[in-house]
Amino acid sequence: MTAQNSATLPNAIAVRGTDARRPALGGTTLAAAGVVAFSLTFPGTAWGLESFGPWSLFGLRCLLAGLTAGAFLLALRVPVPARAHWAGLAVVAVGVVVGFPLLTTLALQTSTTSHAAVVVGLLPLTTAVVSSLRTGARPSRRFWAAAVAGAVVVLGFTVAQSGGALSAGDAFLFAALLVCAAGYTEGGRLARLLPGWQVIAWALVVCLPIGLAGSVLGLAYEPVELTGRGVAGLVWVAVGSSFLGLYVWYRGMAEIGAARASQLQLAQPLLTLLWSVLLLGEQLSPAAPVAACAVLVCIAVTQRPDGPKRGRTT
Repeated sequence: MTAQNSATLPNAIAVRGTDARRPALGGTTLAAAGVVAFSLTFPGTAWGLESFGPWSLFGLRCLLAGLTAGAFLLALRVPVPARAHWAGLAVVAVGVVVGFPLLTTLALQTSTTSHAAVVVGLLPLTTAVVSSLRTGARPSRRFWAAAVAGAVVVLGFTVAQSGGALSAGDAFLFAALLVCAAGYTEGGRLARLLPGWQVIAWALVVCLPIGLAGSVLGLAYEPVELTGRGVAGLVWVAVGSSFLGLYVWYRGMAEIGAARASQLQLAQPLLTLLWSVLLLGEQLSPAAPVAACAVLVCIAVTQRPDGPKRGRTT
């Protein structure tokens, strides 16, 4: 990896492949890898909470992720971004680095991972709406129909999985949706101007003071009981989800667009439920394969390129 090898310029998208309208396969693959990493975040957080309190876990996660990102930036001698990019980086930092991890960690104090997946199932649609408002993009009616259908499938399945009950942490989860969608959208925009990994790396570095303060205060007031699973959970959410996962996610989103990339996250709740069974011992409904197939159909529809509109030349 070099300091500039992950830059994704708008011109590069237009010439890739034989059809300029076709989303780059590489971008879809990268975004999908990010979704797999994100699907392990809730199980990793649940493991981390076995050893740390919620504020300690959040602070340490933010601190370790920021130090990892800073080490990469220093090793590769990456120049400081231009002043015009810092407002966008601040949005990414507040939404993705601070807001979503903190709010979901607090939510998982009272919610199971399967229940948290209920609300996270709305993240793709939320991101598509925020992206449309922020960038002026206008996906087709087919796209919106498939996106809404996929969200309904995910919500129906996961609500049934959790017994239809609402937890006290739902307010945290809904707030997490909004801030994360804003961070994803702004990060996707910046990833067309800066190398994708640098977007999240600088956002993580910006949050180092918050991570340090959160770690000191959390460890001072919350009990710590180190276990293998607890430490592994912390390492994963700090390095795997917060840095590596976001690196491939933003790079992929820069190639295929925030709206299309967000629809790949329709698979995230189902993957999270799978990890919950394998890693946390939760029981999975027999309806899971049916829901998974329905979601994959919706994803396939959202990933299809839109044909040229009548009356317009291409």
